[in-house]
Amino acid sequence: MRRRRALAVVTAGLVVGLGAAGTALAADADPGVAGTPCSASARACVDLESQQAWLMNGGSITYGPVDVATGGHGTETPTGDFAVYDKDREHYSAEFDGAPMPWSVFFAPGGVAFHQGDRDSGSAGCVKMRNQDATVFFGKLRQGDRVEVR
Repeated sequence: MRRRRALAVVTAGLVVGLGAAGTALAADADPGVAGTPCSASARACVDLESQQAWLMNGGSITYGPVDVATGGHGTETPTGDFAVYDKDREHYSAEFDGAPMPWSVFFAPGGVAFHQGDRDSGSAGCVKMRNQDATVFFGKLRQGDRVEVR
């Protein structure tokens, strides 16, 4: 009986201790940036719920929030962690009858990008913003920069 009780106490102590250690490691791994749903390692952050985006550096907001329009029903903007893989100042969509996508910064599979566009309607997955904001995102983001969409 005493052995079982001692074993239960030791097991409970290990579970609590390891749980606390895991929480501490996760917290130290990459803290969030206040006012955003993203981590400190992100250079660009998109909050789908609030329809806002930010540029960040070293865990601090450097630009934003800016109002955006994201994917509509059936063409949702993908969530997750991505990296900028291409930029095109005067891009035209091959998928949507040559629709202009100025200041495109591509970051997710399928040609999902930040770009200038009408914010009054949803996109086909892209993150549309005012021209002024799109030029800043285009100018500041570089290939390989981390983009987080939450």
